[in-house]
Amino acid sequence: MKSRHIVAASAAAARLRSLLAHRHPACRCVVLLLALVAAGTLPAQQSAHSADASLLQQVRQAARLAGQGNAQAAMDIAQKLLAEHPRFAPAIKLKAMLLEQAGRDTEAGVLFEEALRLAPNDPDLLLKVGVSKLRAQDKEEAIRLLEHCVRILPQDGDAQFYLAQAYHLNGQDDLALGAIRQSVKAEPRNASILQKYGELLCSQKDFAQGLQWLQKAAAIDTRLPRIDYDIAWADYNLMDLAPAAEFATRAVRAQPADANALQLLAMAQLKQQHWQDAKDSFERMIKLGAISADLLQNLGQCELELQDYAAAAEHLEAALRTDPTLILAHFYLARTYTLLGKTADAQQQAALHRLMMERMTFVRAAAAEQRENAIAPQVRAFLKDHREEDALRLYAEHFKGTAATPADAHVFIGKLYLFMGETEAGVRSLQYALKLQPTVRDAHTNQGILALKEGDLDRAELEFKAELANDPNSQEAIAELGEVRYRQQRWAEAAEQIGKSHTMTPELLFMLCDADFHLGKLQDADLTAQLVAIYGRNNHPLMQELIGLLKVNGQDETAQRLIANLDAAAPTPVSAP
Repeated sequence: MKSRHIVAASAAAARLRSLLAHRHPACRCVVLLLALVAAGTLPAQQSAHSADASLLQQVRQAARLAGQGNAQAAMDIAQKLLAEHPRFAPAIKLKAMLLEQAGRDTEAGVLFEEALRLAPNDPDLLLKVGVSKLRAQDKEEAIRLLEHCVRILPQDGDAQFYLAQAYHLNGQDDLALGAIRQSVKAEPRNASILQKYGELLCSQKDFAQGLQWLQKAAAIDTRLPRIDYDIAWADYNLMDLAPAAEFATRAVRAQPADANALQLLAMAQLKQQHWQDAKDSFERMIKLGAISADLLQNLGQCELELQDYAAAAEHLEAALRTDPTLILAHFYLARTYTLLGKTADAQQQAALHRLMMERMTFVRAAAAEQRENAIAPQVRAFLKDHREEDALRLYAEHFKGTAATPADAHVFIGKLYLFMGETEAGVRSLQYALKLQPTVRDAHTNQGILALKEGDLDRAELEFKAELANDPNSQEAIAELGEVRYRQQRWAEAAEQIGKSHTMTPELLFMLCDADFHLGKLQDADLTAQLVAIYGRNNHPLMQELIGLLKVNGQDETAQRLIANLDAAAPTPVSAP
């Protein structure tokens, strides 16, 4: 994940481990067991022996011994009870608790689950096994168990706390906030709960409210794991950079090997233009092995501002070899080359930066598809099983409360059918979408792409023009009409259409490059070739075709430079054809 996002997925997993270690319900097993036995309220679903007062008396005695530190005597009683009554849930739970206290977590976990099967409504067991499932990343099962627990004990702060964490890890942050609010209500002075509430608010981009709860948590307990990091993260997102750097420094001091805390500190220093401090922090990250393209870009920017131009060029070039889509790296490298006197290289980097900035409009258009992409695998599975109605229902639920229409759903279904090779079903869905809403977006475009695939240029042109009649700014339709012109060898019109679409699709950019060569625009073709290499670098056949195109047109130097860049970035060398 890119550095501007700061928190990596691995950090989330580490945070979960830290959280579970900090709030562990093992000791609660003893307390609740004693309380339940003393009150005579063991769950009715346990075996018939639960009503036997002598058995309950023995469990009470064992639990008391365990509480006094005599675990062996408690275990002896539990073993004797289980030898005579192997399905007696309180004894199984007691033995599991004793094993856990002895560090035999795997054996304890098996017994806790066995006890839960015998007493499926025991809230303590539901909590214990639910937390165990959460620790094992079985989020769905953890949610099921913890939801059951809070239905029995809605005011249980622990259960609501862990349920909130399970919801959060499952991407259900609205439910997570509801659960953590219940936990706060139950335990308003519990610092861990207040910290989790603040963290969840920050995950919902409510950094101001989140910071308030994090500060309340810190006021109660300054030793909370990662509390300084959480406060620094909230401050950073509120652009309150001085306290962000201060708390990030504390977080780094507490955990010097925490690359995420170091990264947050470095970014706060960078934003404050404390170039030397930021450089030092980024270099510490490199020593930890936390090297990324973003880190190299940021380090290069610091070195540029510190006038160490040779080092800046080295790190910016390395960043672009790793990820040539970093737009700012091209900008900083252009500045660096200018200051090093490499005028031609500086002009080339500046031109690439400009062209890539133009294509940011296409990025925004593509971003609108991300929400659809989230449900695409499940929708494809429904369509494969001939469950189109379920697929449409899923789309409607996923887009509830947005401007998406039923026609949009049919366009999405039709597009997926076409990708699956189900041409008849795809066309049926697209045409039905147009019947529902003649101005629906992308229906004509997808039918035009199908026509292109089938080699029917006239029909493709009609479809793309129909799309543009509805939406003159449809970048995809503009670009695809450019492909029609390219296949018709109408080079000037092809270059104009593909160019003004600001497409990032490498295959279309290849066509633009070829059209520019046909028009004798060698400099434009050279720059476009580099865009093809940037956006299509993982498409090995396309890269081979591009290098061949460059060599045929006498651009050997550009071809060799692309080969060198691709060899440096990819494990499989690219050779000239």
